[in-house]
Amino acid sequence: MTGPEHYREAERHLSAASFTDRPGGRPAHPDASHHIAMAQAHATLALAAATALSDPTRSAPRATVPEWNAWQRTAGVPPLLENENR
Repeated sequence: MTGPEHYREAERHLSAASFTDRPGGRPAHPDASHHIAMAQAHATLALAAATALSDPTRSAPRATVPEWNAWQRTAGVPPLLENENR
C-alpha cells in the first residue's frame, strides 16, 4: 500500500467506526473498536510515508517524486505535475 492508500484506508475505518456516545462511553456498533484500531494503524503508516517524502537528503525536488502527486490528490489539491500518471 502507498501512503495515500493508507490515509484513505484510515478514513474508511474511521467512517466505519462512527458511533454515538452512550452511557459508559461504549460504541453503538460492536466492531467500532476494531475499526478505530485499524484507522490508527493505517494513519501511522500514512504518516511514516509522508514523513519519508520530506527527507531533506533527497536530491529530487518534491514535485518529481512519483508519490507526491498521489498525496496531492488524496488531500484534494491539484497535482503539481499535471502530466503525472494516475
